[in-house]
Amino acid sequence: MALEQPNRRPTLISRAWRASLDNPLTRRWVKLNNWLWAVSPLSSLLPLDLEEVWAALVEVSADLVARPQARRERMIELLQHYNQLAIYATRRGLTGAGNPPFQPAKGDRRFSDKAWTGNLYFDVLKQSYLITATWLNAAAQDIEGLDPRTHQRVNFYIRQFADMLSPTNFALTNPEVLREMLDTGGENLRRGLNNLLDDLQRGEVKVAGKEQFKIGVNLALTPGQVVYRNELIELIQYAPKTEQVYRVPIVIIPPWINKYYIMDIRPGRSMVEYLVGQGFTVFLMSWRNPTAELEGLTMEDYLRLGPLESLKAARAITAAPQAHLVGYCLGGTLLSILLAYLAASGDRLSVNGLPITDHGSPITPAAATFFTALQDFSEVGETAIFISEEWVAEIERRTERKGYLDAVEMSSIFRLLRSNDLIWSFVVNNYLLGKEPLAFDLMYWSVDGTRMPRTVHSYYLRNCYLENNLVKPNTMTMFGQGIDLGQVRCPCYVVAGSEDHIVPWQSAHKARRLFSGPTRLVLSGGGHITAIINPPTGKGYYLTNDADAPNPDAWLKGAKRTEGSWWPDWAKWLAGASAEKVAPPPMGNDEYRPLVAAPGTYVLE
Repeated sequence: MALEQPNRRPTLISRAWRASLDNPLTRRWVKLNNWLWAVSPLSSLLPLDLEEVWAALVEVSADLVARPQARRERMIELLQHYNQLAIYATRRGLTGAGNPPFQPAKGDRRFSDKAWTGNLYFDVLKQSYLITATWLNAAAQDIEGLDPRTHQRVNFYIRQFADMLSPTNFALTNPEVLREMLDTGGENLRRGLNNLLDDLQRGEVKVAGKEQFKIGVNLALTPGQVVYRNELIELIQYAPKTEQVYRVPIVIIPPWINKYYIMDIRPGRSMVEYLVGQGFTVFLMSWRNPTAELEGLTMEDYLRLGPLESLKAARAITAAPQAHLVGYCLGGTLLSILLAYLAASGDRLSVNGLPITDHGSPITPAAATFFTALQDFSEVGETAIFISEEWVAEIERRTERKGYLDAVEMSSIFRLLRSNDLIWSFVVNNYLLGKEPLAFDLMYWSVDGTRMPRTVHSYYLRNCYLENNLVKPNTMTMFGQGIDLGQVRCPCYVVAGSEDHIVPWQSAHKARRLFSGPTRLVLSGGGHITAIINPPTGKGYYLTNDADAPNPDAWLKGAKRTEGSWWPDWAKWLAGASAEKVAPPPMGNDEYRPLVAAPGTYVLE
């Protein structure tokens, strides 16, 4: 319902309401509750900020009090919806039939149990919740007089509040839990309490059957050898499967907040396995899980010890003058820096003007591929609510003490972005139903994170998220070379996820104007992970549009939809930039002797 936009003048009622909210006793009560929650062991499992939730509720209520017309329209809307629900409930109670006026949003799996539609009581309870949650979220959307960032925070925490109060999250209002209690005589609650105690001891919610996955046993199984190791990475070269391979190798830079095996998750779903099967020679970096001893590593160290040394090794082993470079998430951001650095330094693998190859031969990127990666950080979706000078300063204070940011702290932020799927579904399954979480390889990988060294993490947050320096020509420097993305002229293949909460696809679209070379954007159905790990044997779709669309809306309007995985499209694109086929290169050489079989040692830390 469209609301009038009157001036938000303080009335007597609004001033009295604001005074009651700003009362010192009220504020102390809020801070006390937030402190009690913060010191509770449960806060490590449920990363909720009650003070932020309260502040969001205050803004919604203050807005409604200050705008009488808007308040009346909102209340009329709420009453009309409940009247619709009452009519439906009465008709269904008398006749056993009726069309429910309110339904969960597409993709909302909370109400999938048959009792939510088959039983009148639970059906009405579900719809009553949906009415109230939708109304509350709409009220937050329509708030006037807030700056964009505060408005985004209010909407985010109102949604967190609404999700938290879902009837599915409580034993006595969840029909599946009640049925389990009757069937087991309450045994599910005993099991759930044991699960809760185990998670409290561990400090995190168990979200995957860890005992059912083991790296090198049923994860990361594509044959290969670690051919290089330094203090930050191991470089894996994968064994060929075809009699001939493309001369140009692929060098993959995975995100350094996660382990590399997302690219080699399981047979049949492994991107590395697929690429090797298509005749490509693949090198993949495996980042170390840093300890406090590596807290001083800089972004230049990550660039030098990671992709620059990997390119040096790939060049020496394959004798190829070019390479395909692939970067995933943070690895894609580092790839952007690498490409601009190579362009600025004449495509020579050098540091401070000194070549890091024995011969100093130029190496020109044949092509670059970006998976859900950011270059322009001006629009970062809902992660923006966590980005501020105060938040970064707090992160720096934490890392100053330990030397790194723990992976659990990082994952809690991303879990909040999809709290129904990544928090509350596990609360219901683990603690109320007393079940073990389903063994899901991608979920297991998502909690198998790595730490972020203090120095490089602070540099990344400030230069990318806070100041957006990567898109400002020559503002960032690496080894004395200015970083200018406009100097990147190699062909680029950019993959974004239609449901990505971390890298909105509209932000990925900006790569088309940042790079000077031809850029192909592929919009894959799915989120940050499922949009990428989408093998041809599975389901899915992707959108493409090679027209020079000036903005994301125009691009989407003219996009062509193709059913299935985008991997074959990418392999064809890579092949077109790969020159001739040759005999497979050796697995390492005299300079880069194989050290240990894949998956290596760093991934096990």
